[in-house]
Amino acid sequence: MTLENPRSARVRELARLHQKDARSETGLFLLEGPQAVREALQFRAELIFDLFVTDEASYKHPDIVDMAEAAGIVWETVSIPVVEALADTRTPQGVVAVCRQFPVSLRKIFGDVERPLLVTIVEEVRDPGNLGTIIRASDAAGADAVILSGRSVDLYNPKVVRSTTGSMFHIPIAVGAELSDAVSVCRQAGLWVVAADVSGTDVTEFSLAQRSKPTAWVFGNEARGLSEAALELVDDRVRLPIYGSAESLNVATAASVLLYHSAFVQRGLAGAPDHSGA
Repeated sequence: MTLENPRSARVRELARLHQKDARSETGLFLLEGPQAVREALQFRAELIFDLFVTDEASYKHPDIVDMAEAAGIVWETVSIPVVEALADTRTPQGVVAVCRQFPVSLRKIFGDVERPLLVTIVEEVRDPGNLGTIIRASDAAGADAVILSGRSVDLYNPKVVRSTTGSMFHIPIAVGAELSDAVSVCRQAGLWVVAADVSGTDVTEFSLAQRSKPTAWVFGNEARGLSEAALELVDDRVRLPIYGSAESLNVATAASVLLYHSAFVQRGLAGAPDHSGA
């Protein structure tokens, strides 16, 4: 039977998950689009609570249906208006999942990773697209974990979820951490804790030996950067050189460059596996 009515009580209740209060109350969030759902099915299928697929999408993406059935997940056919009611985009692609949230504690992250090489700490990043991109870049650079302070945008915000393109299911992510605790735990794990800050030393001025150390990068608010109190917590402040006339780099762009810089010097250009061919 097809779920057709976008104004049904069930659909209205699930659509509330666009709101943070509803996500906090239920412990659920919405996952939209075939690629994101595919990643969840492959890496964290146990998190999927409900799966909705339009007729057209089931024919266009038969692998999603096959993966769901292989994982024992009962999927439902829904109308396009129902998907539109659940989706956060104007042009939904016919696949929406309802997932359980999966918070991870700081201690568990470092208990599971014996010798972390690269960790991302995010303090008060408020733009969902920026946070999603930072998580995706952390995943791509091979980071061991991402730590979000309680002042950052909600990990389960639909725009954050969409921007990670499934990377949130690949890498441990701690949420609601105090920056001081995150820095302390990283330092105890032997990481060099470095803030990305325009007042810092040009990253190229550090020795190769220093730059190749296991590193935790701290990225701050889009407009204000990191507070002076936050900067007092770290071991060093580092900036990227600006060779052109740009005033600065977007935080997500800077994070991507710095994370890959660490990945290159830590792993070696020749030894780093190429998974994507990008």
